[in-house]
Amino acid sequence: MKRVALLLVAAFALTACGGPGRPVDLAVVTSADRPEPEGSGPGQAGSGGTEAPDCGDPTASLRPNGLGIPAGSTMAKIRERGRLIAGVDQNTYLFGFRNPSTNKIEGFDIDMAKQVAKAIFNDENKIQFKAISSRDRENVLANGDVDIVVRTYTINCERLEKVAFSAVYYTTGQRVLVPKSSTITRIDDLGGKKICASSGSTSLTQIARHPAKPVPWSVVNWSDCLVLLQQGQVSAISTDEPILVGMAAQDPAVKIVGPKLTEEPYGIGIPKANTDMVKFVNAVLERSRGDGSWQQSYNRWIADRLGEPASPPTPKYRD
Repeated sequence: MKRVALLLVAAFALTACGGPGRPVDLAVVTSADRPEPEGSGPGQAGSGGTEAPDCGDPTASLRPNGLGIPAGSTMAKIRERGRLIAGVDQNTYLFGFRNPSTNKIEGFDIDMAKQVAKAIFNDENKIQFKAISSRDRENVLANGDVDIVVRTYTINCERLEKVAFSAVYYTTGQRVLVPKSSTITRIDDLGGKKICASSGSTSLTQIARHPAKPVPWSVVNWSDCLVLLQQGQVSAISTDEPILVGMAAQDPAVKIVGPKLTEEPYGIGIPKANTDMVKFVNAVLERSRGDGSWQQSYNRWIADRLGEPASPPTPKYRD
């Protein structure tokens, strides 16, 4: 695994910089890409629109109704097509990344997507991965480009205005990553300093809203943030803890600091009209919690690196 991590760092650096020794200019963004700290700025709540009204408990999803596939259902249409199309990440180590040794996309989120394919086809490999950025998640679902999005996707009220979500399959929180040589111990120490986050993420919004007034600096992929930190173009990266753990696994010269700033419940995104698919995916998640497949995936990708055990989140449902 250490060899894979080192290969990933090299691959990311070459892709982002255009070659060794060349500075990267990934973080030059327009003001429209940066969220406003208050009100209805472009990046509000992580997806670029005005803040949605309170939706109650956004993590309460539709109650599962078994793994049957009725004729005419969304799942039947996917089966007729012959493959599940899943929007995923290919740049976030441990969750969704392209392994340079095998050229396959792997990670915890990828395992969750494969569970859905397995439930439809009895074959987890009947899946087409569509690599997308954080800011594209709502668009690919609304446009019908994908059947599901499994990409460290935080459930919130604003996003529920546009897409549907499964029950929560993983819960984490936002923290801060800095060079080991840095004296920064928490986000409060970063007032006026650049903190990198992915465009379209809830992390970018939290940075902009923080009372210390750090400078949110957005890029397309989390791997780009790591390159910028390595080159000294930003002072820190702030996003969900397991994403930062993946970066720390790739680069031993960085460290995670400070307490968790938020609670981030991850769900599988589904087109809003496909309520049958929401119920089906929730049944898939029920099975993965019961048969140990969720735990096996967590143990493989996250447990040792995060340094703490975890169990599948208890789902919340609404009828």
